[in-house]
Amino acid sequence: LLEEKSVTLSIKAGEGGKAFGSVSSKEIAAAYKEQCNMEIDKKKIQLPESIKTFGMHEVPVKLHPQVTGELKVIVKEA
Repeated sequence: LLEEKSVTLSIKAGEGGKAFGSVSSKEIAAAYKEQCNMEIDKKKIQLPESIKTFGMHEVPVKLHPQVTGELKVIVKEA
């Protein structure tokens, strides 16, 4: 199940510990394939905008026209 999985990505921190850069749906899809050994279409990841903060984010993934799952994306400091 998608809800039981999570992916972890690292981005650089700038001054004051703020995130420098962002995480896109393409990067989430690549990390999911690498960390969970399963493919997910980046177009199904319903990310309104790139993730620009550290921490855990619940990202909606359209699995079927009437079914949307949540993928936990953990963004850490590189």
